[in-house]
Amino acid sequence: MAEYKRRIADILLEHKMLGKGAVLIEGPKWCGKTTTAKQLAKSVLDLGDSAVLIQSRQMIEISPGMLLNGDTPRLIDEWQALPTIWDSIRSEVDRRGLPSQFILTGSSVLPNANETVHSGTGRFAHIMMRPMSLFESGESSGTISLRSLFDGEEITPQENHLEVEDIAYLTCRGGWPWATLIPEKVALDQASDYYTSVTDRDIQRVDNIRRSPDRARALLRSYARNISQQVSYATIRKDMLANDTSTLDEDTVADYIQALKKLFVIEDLKAWSPNIRSKAAIRTGDTRHFVDPSIGIAALGLGPKDLISDLQTFGLFFESMAVRDLRVYAEALDGELYHYRDSSGLECDTVLHRHNGTYALLEVKLGGEQRIEEGATCMKALANKIDTKQMKSPAFMAIITGVGKYAYRRKDGVFVIPIGCLKD
Repeated sequence: MAEYKRRIADILLEHKMLGKGAVLIEGPKWCGKTTTAKQLAKSVLDLGDSAVLIQSRQMIEISPGMLLNGDTPRLIDEWQALPTIWDSIRSEVDRRGLPSQFILTGSSVLPNANETVHSGTGRFAHIMMRPMSLFESGESSGTISLRSLFDGEEITPQENHLEVEDIAYLTCRGGWPWATLIPEKVALDQASDYYTSVTDRDIQRVDNIRRSPDRARALLRSYARNISQQVSYATIRKDMLANDTSTLDEDTVADYIQALKKLFVIEDLKAWSPNIRSKAAIRTGDTRHFVDPSIGIAALGLGPKDLISDLQTFGLFFESMAVRDLRVYAEALDGELYHYRDSSGLECDTVLHRHNGTYALLEVKLGGEQRIEEGATCMKALANKIDTKQMKSPAFMAIITGVGKYAYRRKDGVFVIPIGCLKD
């Protein structure tokens, strides 16, 4: 049996279990939710097993408490397959009055409100789990800590060991835990298998609405062509129509996107709205992203060599991989990730805003001195626009790069950090 690679979610789960009777772990399938939950669970009800599910559907009508009996914490795996168990767990948490009773995992969003009586507020804590960051999978050395930078610590130059070929491969492989444990050539198949599973089966099972696998594939290809960009649903529709989808309206596009969000396949990056000393209007459109860039790469049928031969496409997918990692790290730092863009054309790829009010401006560049300089210029311009009477100045500014020999601090105070050196 392969050795378990400890996840950032392990720490979050251990912490949240101390304060709530139940913790729900959500995220895309294959991202490691069940494996992580089993590190802490003492007993398991596996509703992903069809035989167990059939029996459980009968038992929930007769004696729901029987399904919840077992050593605690008790894991209810793929709980959304039996939505009515939610209220049973909520009632049991109330009855026991103890923390650390249940862990639930789910690879689609909460059911409709009419399928449960109570939201679970006050009884349930939530964790969003994503595919592995490079630090979790072992490719990043973790010599530069975002937490340390927020704490104002200085960094000494650190060496980066990832080359452009490594970054191309890792972007295509994705952060799927199983893919990190098997030979490279086979590992690249995992994202393609995931893409096929989503378009051929999951897109129809998520809410029992019949959808076209061909249309789902067209939608994902269009999303991939617009990765890391702020484009509208209307633009995605036009792109799909230009690529062999004969009849399609915007409402249908929105329906497919919503279904893919329910499956945690698509995870757009929302806009940041700071207090600024400027009349420029802040753009509120989302930046298009998958939960892992390998999904989009699989949709387009690309590989590492294709990315290296097309640096523009490579740069957009690398940005999406950086967003994946930064989202994982933001969870550990009690924060969220956003992007910034205003009517003057000023942009910032990502803003990591913590719930304590501190934030960092982060640009993402594949590499190159000119690109690094452009990123630094944009961040400094945005920092100068911030109304510091209304909110804090940025804790730090950094450019996350794909390639580059070292992590270091520039003379203007901006950090340059290869993604192969980064951790939470």
